[in-house]
Amino acid sequence: MKGVCLKLFVSEAQRHEGRLLYEWLLEQAKAQGVRGGTAIRAIAGFGRHGRLHEEAFFELAGELPIEIEFFLSETEAGQLLDLLKRHQLRLCYAMTAAEYGIAE
Repeated sequence: MKGVCLKLFVSEAQRHEGRLLYEWLLEQAKAQGVRGGTAIRAIAGFGRHGRLHEEAFFELAGELPIEIEFFLSETEAGQLLDLLKRHQLRLCYAMTAAEYGIAE
């Protein structure tokens, strides 16, 4: 199949509507009919503010980056991005063309 890879980036402790944001995003995508998604916890990273987040820094506990990744149609990706706007969530994302399927 041809579609897109949509990656969203959040902090591991970031919450929305009382839930961890990455869990909320996965649940919302599933409810919209997206066939799969993955949340991946980074071991280190930095964002637009330039502050390095690493597991070794105790004072930054809970701030490691989480990448939530979906392979889906452009329409589905647009619906997820619209959902973020409706909930006033300002998240960094990357979207690239992708070919995906099941290897048999």
